[in-house]
Amino acid sequence: MGIKQFIEEDDGVGTVEVVLLLVVIVALVVIFRKQIKGIVDKAMTKVNQDSESVINGSDR
Repeated sequence: MGIKQFIEEDDGVGTVEVVLLLVVIVALVVIFRKQIKGIVDKAMTKVNQDSESVINGSDR
């Protein structure tokens, strides 16, 4: 295999890119785990409160 063929060959590049992207996403989730949990908890609390007000027919 010549140098030109080696440079032009892109087999497996997609796989490497996907793996690197997954590694970055997992690292971000691990780093910001507490912040993400807080945001999700607040959102779910709001959804729960709003659904209760709809079920009970009351506006806050």
